[in-house]
Amino acid sequence: MTLSQGLTPLQRKPLYEEVAQQLRQRIFAHAIAPGQTIDELEIARELGISRTPVREALKVLAAEGLVTLLPRRGCVVAEISAKDLDDIFAVLILLEGHAARLAVEHLDDDTLARLTAHHEALEVAFRANDINAFFLTNQAFHREIYCAARNPWLIETIEHLRRKILLSRHQSLFSQGRLLASLEEHRAILAALLTRDPERAEQLMRHHIANGRAAIISRPPSSPLSSPSPDSSLSSP
Repeated sequence: MTLSQGLTPLQRKPLYEEVAQQLRQRIFAHAIAPGQTIDELEIARELGISRTPVREALKVLAAEGLVTLLPRRGCVVAEISAKDLDDIFAVLILLEGHAARLAVEHLDDDTLARLTAHHEALEVAFRANDINAFFLTNQAFHREIYCAARNPWLIETIEHLRRKILLSRHQSLFSQGRLLASLEEHRAILAALLTRDPERAEQLMRHHIANGRAAIISRPPSSPLSSPSPDSSLSSP
């Protein structure tokens, strides 16, 4: 048997995908702000590459709704309006709530262990007042839940919507008291998952997502005992 037998060829990402990922990270971190123009030539010079992969990367981000390609203005980072947020969160409340319900049916010990570890990391980030760590761990916690639903179309749709709200989502954690409220909501969601209570898991997730929307514009959180409807929770204080 030769050394090459049984080996799978290494797969290298196309250059434009690597560029797209770098730009995506900068946009999500607000290093490139909503409404800001992305200079194709400047990015190419910074990365030491030609403009072609940069141009292809921007097309990918445009398809994701993260940037807008404008005639004679070039490429601009997408801006998300209050109406956009209302519309996106109204859908996300339903989808993530449903995902939490479905996840209960498929939870195994490994998934529960990962969820518990994510939550413990949230507790650590909260005590350290590390907002960036809290934000990233929050994303991982949610992804673990909706991936446990084992519905690829549901997962794809949620991730597409979450990419859109990342244009403004990070700022919600700076709202007065939101970090503690978010942590308490995660505790309750995890408890519902551990006890395998699908109805409560869905209710708590819907409440959590609605409060995330409210925090972005500093609305007071709704009562944790209520089950918010997608319309009323987003259209009234």
